[in-house]
Amino acid sequence: MAASMLRLGSALGRRVISGGPGRSQQIRFCINKYQSTQAATQAILNIPETKVTTLENGLRVASEDSGISTCTVGLWIDAGSRYENQMNNGTAHFLEHMAFKGTKKRSQLDLELEIENMGAHLNAYTSREQTVYYAKAFSKDLPRAVEILADIIQNSTLGEAEIERERGVILREMQEVETNLQEVVFDYLHATAYHNTALGRTILGPTENIKSINRNDLVEYITTHYKGPRIVLAAAGGISHDELHDLAKYHFGNLTATYEGETLPPCSFTGTEIRVRDDKMPLAHIAISVEAVGWSHPDTIPLMVANTLIGNWDRSFGGGANLSSKLAQITCHGNLCHSFQSFNTCYTDTGLWGLYMVCEPNTVEDMMHFVQREWVRLCTSVTEGEVARAKNLLKTNMLLQLDGSTPICEDIGRQMLCYNRRIPLPELEARIELIDAQTIKDVCTKYIYDKRPAIAAVGPIGQLPEYDRILSGMYWLRQ
Repeated sequence: MAASMLRLGSALGRRVISGGPGRSQQIRFCINKYQSTQAATQAILNIPETKVTTLENGLRVASEDSGISTCTVGLWIDAGSRYENQMNNGTAHFLEHMAFKGTKKRSQLDLELEIENMGAHLNAYTSREQTVYYAKAFSKDLPRAVEILADIIQNSTLGEAEIERERGVILREMQEVETNLQEVVFDYLHATAYHNTALGRTILGPTENIKSINRNDLVEYITTHYKGPRIVLAAAGGISHDELHDLAKYHFGNLTATYEGETLPPCSFTGTEIRVRDDKMPLAHIAISVEAVGWSHPDTIPLMVANTLIGNWDRSFGGGANLSSKLAQITCHGNLCHSFQSFNTCYTDTGLWGLYMVCEPNTVEDMMHFVQREWVRLCTSVTEGEVARAKNLLKTNMLLQLDGSTPICEDIGRQMLCYNRRIPLPELEARIELIDAQTIKDVCTKYIYDKRPAIAAVGPIGQLPEYDRILSGMYWLRQ
């Protein structure tokens, strides 16, 4: 189970970035220019090229050949906990656990021995909108890796004994997650931000569901959601795309091409809070967020830059007082928290933009004050120098996150599901370069200034201001 909080370089859209009339026309021209020439110049812009083909049943095959001796290949499926309801919440994650417990042609032992004898790694994770199964192996073993992936998602036996055994494993995993306070706080944040909607539910599901999920629930989830148009077979490393396409056609060609009644459940944001006070805990864990936008919305890139401007900080950092993030300088000088981390979590049609902090009980109030002050400063007085540094840092982080076949494969799979294409890096860099201080002010004013935030707080939070007071900190009174 995994759900990344920040995906750099993965949030591009077709609409114009907000700004004044003259700026909008200029930005629209630049974006349209990149889109209109993208198909003709992709081989030049994106080296090595990301090749994409589509099977007759709608399954997409995407790969990048870097010529190395290893590869990563995986299935990115447009199905996660958001497609569940209150009664079957936790099924997608349960199914991920069952995938490696044996198929019609391989027992669990056979599967584990085959993977180990190949020197390969097989893994999976579930997020709120996606389920992923992937393997890392020698390039020469690509056919076997694809065949194994096809076997586990199409032919898993889902035996009753294995279901009961895995039920206990998931219940223990839930207990472990409860000790990870960052996970707990972010689950609370989703619960309050997307109250009574699919995004408000956890990925693992409630305990009572885990105890009651049965084989029919798992089979129904597979037959409902694992369809050709919702799956991407992605690969990176030493890959021949033609070979990968032929393997996909052979192993996945019989997947159903149509599906009905599976529209994405709407999830509306609500500015509310959840507080779990426990004065016996040593530190307060707090997350505050406003509603942001989905993957494809053009405002996501300015919000990514704004997220980078806030940055992150930890006491273990050696140069906190000298970091470019003004919030890091303030927290370091004032000893206001143990750590903070800004985040920009995107979904298909919505998102959460905010900050997670870990504080001593007596610094909670001051830390919240300075966080909100920095947020409002982004709306009113951020400088060109700060924005230039943030853009460079964002581009650097984007490139560093693509170091190795596994993160590249993940980037391909995720972007194919989100945009139905892989965004060339020069195009992304060009869009980042279009952003200036005025863009940041406009976009942050749109999403942060005088907006109702969602708040989740756990621990000794007696000094956390009341919600109405926090709400009043979302704007400055202008003279």
